[in-house]
Parts: sequence; structure tokens; C-alpha cells
Amino acid sequence: MAAVQLDQLRKVYPNGHVGVAGASFDIADGELLVLVGPSGCGKTTLLRMIAGLESISGGTLSIDGRVVNEMAPKDRDIAMVFQNYALYPHMTVAENLGFGLKLRGLPRAEIDRRVTEAARTLELESRLAARPGALSGGQRQRVALGRALVRDPKVFLLDEPLSNLDAKLRLSMRVEIARLHRQLKATMIYVTHDQIEAMTLGQRIVVLDGGVIQQIDTPMNLYESPANLFVAGFVGSPAMNLLRGTLRSDRGWVLATADGDIVLGEPPQAAIWQSWRDREVVLGIRPEHLQPQAAERAALSARLEVLEPVGNEIFLNLRFGAQALVSRVAPQTSPEPGSLLALGLVAERLHLFDAGSGVRIGAADGLAGGQRSVG
Repeated sequence: MAAVQLDQLRKVYPNGHVGVAGASFDIADGELLVLVGPSGCGKTTLLRMIAGLESISGGTLSIDGRVVNEMAPKDRDIAMVFQNYALYPHMTVAENLGFGLKLRGLPRAEIDRRVTEAARTLELESRLAARPGALSGGQRQRVALGRALVRDPKVFLLDEPLSNLDAKLRLSMRVEIARLHRQLKATMIYVTHDQIEAMTLGQRIVVLDGGVIQQIDTPMNLYESPANLFVAGFVGSPAMNLLRGTLRSDRGWVLATADGDIVLGEPPQAAIWQSWRDREVVLGIRPEHLQPQAAERAALSARLEVLEPVGNEIFLNLRFGAQALVSRVAPQTSPEPGSLLALGLVAERLHLFDAGSGVRIGAADGLAGGQRSVG
């Protein structure tokens, strides 16, 4: 396997559109790194530049210590798994797995050895004689993974490989890919628009928006310490509650919003907030940190609109003036829709953002804007 380094990698199209703006980060040997963001954010463009399928407008790309900017895809020693399986329907599983090796001129015995080993790893041994039409969606995706696996590449590139699967298969294939990564200790770069997929698979995650890196961090740090409003709103399901207002401090801290005051009390972060008094900010609260509370201890009151049971928890969809809020509570909680709920905040888990720039206030922010992160 190999490390991958991106140094100010850029993609600018002939019409002037910037697909990727100065991406700089390192992927450690054996790391599973996920590129995540909404459609059009540049994640697939970045992956295709690493693969050699998209030209590089600027910056340097190195794989295993070699600059590969001008190197043909076949010479980069990478293997790519695409969103569509791209299997040959007239070939058996064994023939699909070995076809690329056959084109490279490997001896028959070596092809058979690699195909057998990949089939064993992916639990496809009993399906080697079958054709793709006789396989389930999950089995076809395993064959697509196996076709990359037999090449024994330095780097695996996976472009939304699970997006064509149903919810149950996606879950089982996520487990399969995580198991495969642990077993192979392979360097993997994985693209997805699904933040849950990113959080469950990635050792580190690169969050992109508009071709710009917003933050690079571990899944837990992204969730607990989002660098800016975009990351705060994108990472987490349900998303973080965000309320805009003016920060006041008289007899305790208050966020004065257009829909009423939110009592913040004296949270541990208060000393950092001093320079933001009487300025417009955005308060961020995760749904699990916004809980029904006794009225005398409430930070705000909101009306329950919809109660959404999801098995082991319930989402309370609330209305605070014009602002929609979500609270994540235990399944034993069952207030009546239409009722006015007193809600408390977990003070030490509040987030404050600059309303202008969107940057989080008062924390060691995660790497944003294309800064380098060494794996």
C-alpha cells in the first residue's frame, strides 16, 4: 500500500468554473479516508484527479512518494470501484474478476490464485460460475470490489459504490467494506454524499462544499467540534439546530432572537464569549442536547408539531416562532402534538458561530479551507 499527498490540487474548467480549489492533505498508508459533501461539491472530481481520469489544473499529486500529475491511470497502480458495477454480463464471476489481469498478461496460474483468494475474502466462492444476472445487488457489488482487489493496487478509490443498493444492503456492505479494510490494511479513498456512510466508515473525513475543503477530522471531532456552519448543518442526523440572534449578558447569558430570548445561563464557554457580547451570532444545539425540562429550568419554550418514533428514540419536531427545531429523546417520552414544551439546553455542549463568516467561535477549529492534515 502507499501514502497519498495532495498539495494545492486545483481543477479549473475551460469556462472558468472552479471544481476543486487548492486541496491539500495527506492520506496515510493504510488509512480509509472519506470525501463527503453535497452533489456538485467537488468530491468526485477530486477522486477522478487522483485516479488520472481528470486532468489537474494546478498543484501536485503524489502516490507513494512519486509525483503522478502527468502519469497515465494504468501506471498509477490504483484500482477504482464505481457507482455502477460495470460487470460484463456474458462473463462468469470468475471471468469478471480475472479479466483485468488477463489484459495485463499475467500467467493463468497467477490469475486463478488471485481470483480464488479474492473470492474467499469476499465470500463469493460458491458464485464463481454464476453470471452477473443471477446475482443479488450486494453480490454484484462484491464482484466489483473483488475486481479491484485482485489487482493488489497501492490505493483503492471508491466512488459512491453503495448508492445503487437498498437500505438493508447498504448497511451490510458498509460492514463488508470496513471488514475488508481492516483485513487488507489498505489505503482507501471513499467518496459519498451520505454523511452517515462517511461517519461510520471513515477514519478521517474531508468535508467539501463548492470545491473548497471545509474541515478534515475524525468522525467524532467533526460531530462535536464543527469548524463552521456548513459542517454543523451537514454532519449529524437530524441536523444541528441553528438559531440566529444577538448575544447578551446581563444577569447571565441570553441569545436574543426574533422569536424570543433563549436563556443560556453561565455555560463553561462564557469567558470565550465576552468579545461577542451584543454581536450577532448563530447558536448551535444538537438535537440530543435540547431536552424537555421543568419550566423553571427551561431555556426556551416551543410547540410540538410532529412526534416521530424511530425505534430506540423519538424525534420531537418543534416550532419556536418561525424556527423549526428538533429534539432527540428516549422512547418513553410521549408528549401530545400541539403541546407547548419547556426545553433545557446542555450548557457545556453549546456551539457558537460568527453570523458573518460562519466560523465556530472559541475552539481549536478543525482544518478548513484546504489546510494540510498529516495522516
